[in-house]
Amino acid sequence: MRKLVTAIIAAVVVAVGFSATGAAARQEKKPALTTERPDLARIKAEVMDPRSKYYYPELMKRYEANETIMNLDDYRRLYYGYLFQEDFNPYRHSEASTKNESLYYKQNHTRAELDSIISYAKEALDDNPFDLTQMNFLIYAYRARGKVNLANIWQYRLNHLLQAIVSSGTGADKENAWYVINPQHEYNIINFQNAVAKHQQYEEPYYDRIDVEKKNGKENATYYFNIRNLLEEYYRKFPE
Repeated sequence: MRKLVTAIIAAVVVAVGFSATGAAARQEKKPALTTERPDLARIKAEVMDPRSKYYYPELMKRYEANETIMNLDDYRRLYYGYLFQEDFNPYRHSEASTKNESLYYKQNHTRAELDSIISYAKEALDDNPFDLTQMNFLIYAYRARGKVNLANIWQYRLNHLLQAIVSSGTGADKENAWYVINPQHEYNIINFQNAVAKHQQYEEPYYDRIDVEKKNGKENATYYFNIRNLLEEYYRKFPE
């Protein structure tokens, strides 16, 4: 079941983040999603303006109401707009998140343990609404408990948040780096592609470079992530 959840997410990342090829391209009727560097100054102005349709409190209400008509533009503003919210802290890690990581990676789970995974994940997501790792745990546990509708709701949210990230670039070089609001999202993107991070290095002025090893026999790769705004907002709020 855990492999199935990861496979679903990986398909989204590959389909959105890269040009579709082969059978996937033939099955997908929609054109490949074009990448666009996020205009964060504009996004900040929009999500902070009560008159804007992207005003953040209203956008979050739509997200929490499981509104399925939210499009990529909405999700890009939801994801990147979180940078400018008062509770933004990319290095915050809740106790519930730590407990859930230990529990999730057990070989097998009882019903009670699955319920605990659900409870810990929900608590962690209350603290950090874009903890993609906990979303993945929650989807797994809901499916394992037969709560398919709830699993599908969270799968929809996770898929669209991943789309928002990978639509920000290709990750192939600094010029086309993916923009993330949390360093952990770098590893989420990599893991959801069925790859393993082998080496991480910070490169000036504001990039994370990660060398990865593909598990499916494909050539290894290097990906770049832009963390400029993440760092700027963090140090603005938490000056040393």
